[in-house]
Amino acid sequence: MGREPHILLVDDERDIRDPLAAYLGKNGMRVTKAESAAAARQVLAAHAIDILLLDIMMPGEDGLSLAGFVRATTGTPIILLTAMAEETDRIVGLEMGADDYVTKPFSPRELLARIKAVLRRSGGAGEAVHAPDAAGYAFGPWVLRTGERELVGQDGVAVPLSTGEYNLLLAFVTHPKRVLSRDQLLDLSQGRELAAFERSIDNHISRLRRKIEADPADPKLIKTVWGGGYTLASDVKRL
Repeated sequence: MGREPHILLVDDERDIRDPLAAYLGKNGMRVTKAESAAAARQVLAAHAIDILLLDIMMPGEDGLSLAGFVRATTGTPIILLTAMAEETDRIVGLEMGADDYVTKPFSPRELLARIKAVLRRSGGAGEAVHAPDAAGYAFGPWVLRTGERELVGQDGVAVPLSTGEYNLLLAFVTHPKRVLSRDQLLDLSQGRELAAFERSIDNHISRLRRKIEADPADPKLIKTVWGGGYTLASDVKRL
């Protein structure tokens, strides 16, 4: 059995934070609580975190700002905790690299299921995952290293990828020059748990293009096939 997944729960409302932490703790999770973004940054600097549960609306630095910092510096999966009225913030959060979101009030059981799904996709502590046979995939000027789960350019510098971005790119490099529909990409990269969030595929594609294309407005690597989906147009070499 793997170790307990370490969850960082960031929410300024104690009546949400404490009962949720207790519930997750009873279900095999190790939970560290933080009441603010500032407190969360201290935890992130001191501990290895498997997944971040992050409230969007908080006094001081808000959850979206913290999510941007986490995504730019780590590959830690992020699930946003949002209010029903925060649809724009949810979309922005997904575009910034959040892996999923739940709306308040939510069922702790549903949240636990989503946490386990994200951990499975990310290879987190909750589930064993099978690594691809190849140590990496070279395409265009890039190498996707599967052992380290990182994207490296010709200069040897690693580009941070969210869990969703990594899984999506892995789907492309293992199926090069094939037109993949959004449904196929969901199956290959995320599983059907997020089928309701099909638009997240387009958000991940947009973010990937900003990271790997010389001109994201005129992509040469990940191309749109109108009416069909997307394709990785580059040759791919297994390393």
